[in-house]
Amino acid sequence: MENRLELLEAEALKLSATERAALVQLLLASLDEDAEIEDAWACETERRIEEIESGTTQVIPITDALAQVRATLK
Repeated sequence: MENRLELLEAEALKLSATERAALVQLLLASLDEDAEIEDAWACETERRIEEIESGTTQVIPITDALAQVRATLK
């Protein structure tokens, strides 16, 4: 008798390519326990990009930022 994985594989291969691709995405997403965290970071990244592009926040070169951090740690 076939095991569950073999039965699932046989059924999945009956799906269209589009349906199989959607299934793959769902299965991969189910493995990603940190999806909510990734979504939150994506939102935060977009917010920061908007602030930079609109000029509401000031950016500084990485060398200056690192110098400030090093000075704070001393």
